[in-house]
Amino acid sequence: MRLDKYLKVSRLIKRRTLAKEVSDQGRVKVNGQVAKAGTTVSVEDELEIRLGNRIIVVKVTGLSEHANKENAKTMFEVIKEEKIQDSI
Repeated sequence: MRLDKYLKVSRLIKRRTLAKEVSDQGRVKVNGQVAKAGTTVSVEDELEIRLGNRIIVVKVTGLSEHANKENAKTMFEVIKEEKIQDSI
């Protein structure tokens, strides 16, 4: 499944266009490698997502073309979530 679609379906990011933008800006890593929106995501992959002042690391536990709110939560497992501070 494409990275941008996975981010949207799993509800890690609300809209697919935003997921595509975030991916293409280099703010998402798949297994430690910077990934673009078209990168293929598989079960057991580790995603690192930088959104604003947060970094979320999740492990992909399932793939689904469509998911409701409850099923979306089963598509990933949060490994680490941290806030980063701006260095001024």
